[in-house]
Amino acid sequence: AIAAAAEIACIPETPTDIKEIVDRLRALKARGKTSVMMVVAEGDERGGAANLQKALCEHGCPYEARILALGHLQRGGSPVPQDRILASRLGNYAVDAILQGKSGVMAGEQKGELTLTPFEDTFAGHRPVPQAYVNLLETLAT
Repeated sequence: AIAAAAEIACIPETPTDIKEIVDRLRALKARGKTSVMMVVAEGDERGGAANLQKALCEHGCPYEARILALGHLQRGGSPVPQDRILASRLGNYAVDAILQGKSGVMAGEQKGELTLTPFEDTFAGHRPVPQAYVNLLETLAT
């Protein structure tokens, strides 16, 4: 959200207050903003962008809301050689793991070494957004 200069971000680390968001959107509209970018992270307590969009509309959001999944946006770029090399290495490593009878793991790279990580470990260690970033986002958004 900071890198994209989003005016609003909904992240799991902060509560999502619909009334507060709509009030902020109204203030932006009153200042002449014709468009606003809002980022909704996975794990937000509202259950995703579609639920948030519905709630905003129900509370009188002054903007037309459209949802763009980041995955769709990311598909537009061409891979650089390092991307292709890493994808080839990981794909080959994953196939070798399957041929060895391994399952329930993710192929990855850590410190230059190819590794297999159990699926449970891939989502067990949630890393919260540092409070300094949350504060910076709120400062930049005003």
